[in-house]
Amino acid sequence: MQRFIPNYTEDEIVRIQENGLRWTVLHAFSRSPQYRKKLQDAGVDPTAITSLDDLSSLPFTTTDDLREGYPLPLLSVPENDVVRIHASSGTTGKRKILTYTQRDVDTFALQMARCFELAGMTQQDRVQIAVGYGLWTAGAGFQLGCEAFGALAVPVGAGNLDIHLQMLADLGSTCLCSTASMAYLMGEEVQRNGLADKIRLKSIIFGAEGHSNKMRKAFERNLGVEDSFDIGGMTETYGPGSSLECRAHTGLHYWADLFIIEILDPDTLRPVAPGEVGEMVVTTLSKEASPLIRYRTRDLTRLVPGLCPCGCTMPRHDHLVGRSDDMIIFRGVNIYPGQIAAVLNQFADIGAEYHIELTRDKGRDSMALKVERAVGASADDDADLAAKIAKRLRENVLVSALVTIVNPLELPRSFGKSRRVTDRRV
Repeated sequence: MQRFIPNYTEDEIVRIQENGLRWTVLHAFSRSPQYRKKLQDAGVDPTAITSLDDLSSLPFTTTDDLREGYPLPLLSVPENDVVRIHASSGTTGKRKILTYTQRDVDTFALQMARCFELAGMTQQDRVQIAVGYGLWTAGAGFQLGCEAFGALAVPVGAGNLDIHLQMLADLGSTCLCSTASMAYLMGEEVQRNGLADKIRLKSIIFGAEGHSNKMRKAFERNLGVEDSFDIGGMTETYGPGSSLECRAHTGLHYWADLFIIEILDPDTLRPVAPGEVGEMVVTTLSKEASPLIRYRTRDLTRLVPGLCPCGCTMPRHDHLVGRSDDMIIFRGVNIYPGQIAAVLNQFADIGAEYHIELTRDKGRDSMALKVERAVGASADDDADLAAKIAKRLRENVLVSALVTIVNPLELPRSFGKSRRVTDRRV
């Protein structure tokens, strides 16, 4: 079987990144009027970029640049060379559209094929794809990678729960690709329909949203898989597959021959201390149509030092802990939903689903937290359990919340990303 993951040394990765950085800056400057102005305004001479030390002299690229260049932002090739677009949601009514040359599509397929290899799959696997197709990168990306890798793709897409259950049973799919929320929902449905002994799933590749360990253990148990793997990526970096968790589960390996990752303080935009959490900033090294120079992803994570016991020499970043623009300011305290999920994970008698609602009355903010009771747990303990959760939140997150325990399956489920916070204060 063809191998897709290279075994570069640290020195080889540095050389590849320096060559890719020089190419990217010169390519963007010479081909994109939008980038040329940005670089000129920052006083950057693209021919003076010679090493990774020069990275800090380059300006940042943000979602504002994608909006300002709509509909084809950051375009750095002739339009005739563009063979595809993908888009993600925007915050002003306009989607973020990214362009692809054929080489970009091939690189997208390569990074996804690497993910399947890292997850220990073979060409005998059957990959059931449970994410969106069309403008979204996810469905097309998983299918591209699956076909490049040589496994069988089962392209059901998002939703279509009945068809998913049928394909799991009839085709014997061995790998599921979905969001964590979709895997959780499918696990519940497999158990509810008595299909656990009729499916052959071995692994799950999931991503696109935050998840708790409680949610992960639940869908692994309900679907009976041997392992699951967190996948990284976004439309701006081709799509899913820019990183993947390996079987050692010590972080996500990212393809350092395709991307440079910086971890910066989101306020000062200076590098954080080694091992500390900061904002992930990405520079692409071979992206032709829409290259990225120091793109602020807003995702919060940290770099994992040292070599991974799995043997892969590609560097690692940790699981995403949230987004810098997902932060909740509640009574003067900065909170990320993941902090609340971490507290809930400490209680065995609650499930994985929760929802936060923020309201304001006469200038005072209030937080209501609904949490599902675990299947089989007694409702007689709800009041005591809610009080314990509220106390732990005050101790660990420094917030006061009205905690309510609700019945299992009472909170809404999602085929895609679950919405954990409803802010009614504005």
